[in-house]
Amino acid sequence: MNNKSYFRYATESDVPLILDFIKKLADYERMADEVIATEDLLNEWLFERNKAEVLFLVVEEKEVGFALFFHNFSTFLGRAGIYLEDLFVLEEHRKKGYGRAILRKLAQIARERGCGRLEWWCLDWNKPSIDFYRSLGAQPMEDWTVFRLSGSTLLQVAEQEDESLELT
Repeated sequence: MNNKSYFRYATESDVPLILDFIKKLADYERMADEVIATEDLLNEWLFERNKAEVLFLVVEEKEVGFALFFHNFSTFLGRAGIYLEDLFVLEEHRKKGYGRAILRKLAQIARERGCGRLEWWCLDWNKPSIDFYRSLGAQPMEDWTVFRLSGSTLLQVAEQEDESLELT
């Protein structure tokens, strides 16, 4: 990175830009049809409820990469960690060390905040990213399987009644 490069945290006025990065990431991940986020939702959850943070990498006054992250918690470590939900560098700015710079910055933030780990998921088919993460020394969590409840299944489970328990 050079003197004309810096990091900045997103503000409410960046919501359209954040959504644009999310859509570009979804295109790259072949998941564009799954994006239902809107500017209103992002504003509510990022800035009104403060549930996640967005960091931009700015080069020559243009945002070229972003990371969306939030705190999780490790009971084994007894402290918070940072979960990186999304990291994306615009295609025309890849292979310049910007992804590495963003991860280094997130590692610094984790350290400054006393966090015990920085973690993320990566699609199995995304070999370029997997190779990049391994080059940093990141270790895949091969003994773990990600599970998810979402949409109507989440609603169904939330509304189930369990007659064997008397919980209120």
